[in-house]
Amino acid sequence: MGEAFVGPADLNLRKEISGKSPTVATVHFGEKVSIIGTRRSFVRVRTDAGVEGWTSGRQLLTQVEVDEIKAQSEAARKYPSQGVATTYRDLNVHAQPSLQSPSYVHLKENEKFDVLVHRLVKTPISTPRKQLLPTTPKPVKKPAKENKSKIPPPPKPEPPPLPTDWLELSRADEEAEAPPKVPEAPPVVPEDDWSLVRTASGQSGWVLTRLVSMAIPDEVAQYAEGRRITSYFSLGKVHDQDKVKDIWLWTTIESSRHPYDFDGFRVFIWNLRRHRYETALIQRRVVGFFPTIVDHGTASVCVEKDDGHRYRRSYQLNDNRVSFVGEKPCEQAPNAAVSPGEIVVQPREKEPEGKQGIYDQLKGKLKSIIKK
Repeated sequence: MGEAFVGPADLNLRKEISGKSPTVATVHFGEKVSIIGTRRSFVRVRTDAGVEGWTSGRQLLTQVEVDEIKAQSEAARKYPSQGVATTYRDLNVHAQPSLQSPSYVHLKENEKFDVLVHRLVKTPISTPRKQLLPTTPKPVKKPAKENKSKIPPPPKPEPPPLPTDWLELSRADEEAEAPPKVPEAPPVVPEDDWSLVRTASGQSGWVLTRLVSMAIPDEVAQYAEGRRITSYFSLGKVHDQDKVKDIWLWTTIESSRHPYDFDGFRVFIWNLRRHRYETALIQRRVVGFFPTIVDHGTASVCVEKDDGHRYRRSYQLNDNRVSFVGEKPCEQAPNAAVSPGEIVVQPREKEPEGKQGIYDQLKGKLKSIIKK
């Protein structure tokens, strides 16, 4: 009847439709199977080894869906990691940011993986799936032949006459006020935070962000102050006697379900005299987007300003000091459909002539104070 591909990482084919029926074979993600029968939402398939069994149609993928998964994993290989994360329970990785999407990768408890992209997704009540089998058009019924009788039917009776007061009745209907229509409230569509992750084997997929925990050391994570750490990076290392300590940059967010990726960032340095972590730079109340880029002691974050445009602000680490270097227009946040090589840069609007921006005004005031 057709062909399909296995969606989950491991799928048990059963002798009958019932979940208590014995397993006849176990197939794995991407294996091709032949569809030989259907019953309601279940399909009977045959493996390459000739074993036949039943499974749910939602556990199978079309060729188009398999190609989309492969393209997503190939594009995600180029995305910069936003930090290593782990999970404290077994976790299913989905092909798309939806719980109804097939989960083709299974992460075990405490397994490490890279976090790449964050996305806020409205969760529909039901997501239509692509048909595994082509739909066959229903046969068109031929109209029944009319029985031609030699005897003609009787004539139709004449309609009854209008009432004499039909004008008054019409006016009464117009004057009657119809009850006001109460507009229906739009349905509340729930939203979920999803993260695109990349496993150690190079496979990529989507997981619920609330089930992900960034694997930054506890001696630094304790300063999160109730905020969720969305990304973290090592800017360098410091040798303190026989210990080696990292200089950390992290981004955090106060609450979930926001279209942006973080609302603050912070740099922690290691104080050699006090033997503890201290804050070298902290910025809050920002609207930040991935990716955050770190390279040889230089870090840059992408933030959105009041003008609605995004700018990449760069910082340089010199010993235990973090200095602002400059800013430039920022690229768009990557997503599963756009590879980093196809990112479009947003142009920055020019300031009107004769008018200085807030940044230039503050810079001029600071120079005048220094001269005095």
